[in-house]
Amino acid sequence: MESLLPILIQLIAGAVGGNIAGKSAPSLDQGTLINSIGGLLGGGLGGQIVAAVLPGLLAGGGLSLSGILSSLVSGGVGGGVLLAIIGAVKNAMGSR
Repeated sequence: MESLLPILIQLIAGAVGGNIAGKSAPSLDQGTLINSIGGLLGGGLGGQIVAAVLPGLLAGGGLSLSGILSSLVSGGVGGGVLLAIIGAVKNAMGSR
C-alpha cells in the first residue's frame, strides 16, 4: 500500500490541477470531466517523470512529509500542464 500511495496522490492532485488550470484559463477549459481525465493522466505522467529525473525528490517514500508534498506538487503541475497542452491543441485545431 505504501508504494501505491504516491501514485494515488499524484492522480488526485493531477485531477485537481487539471480543473484549476481549466477554470483559471477559460480558453483552455474543456469541461469538468475532460479537465479531470486530462489532469489524472498528467498527474500520473508528471509524477513518473519527476521520479525518473529527480529520484532523490521522491526518495522519502509514500508516508513521509517530503514524499507526500512532492507527489502533490508533481501531480498537480503535471495535470495542469497536460490540460494546457490539450486545450492549446484543441484551440489550434478549431481555428483552422
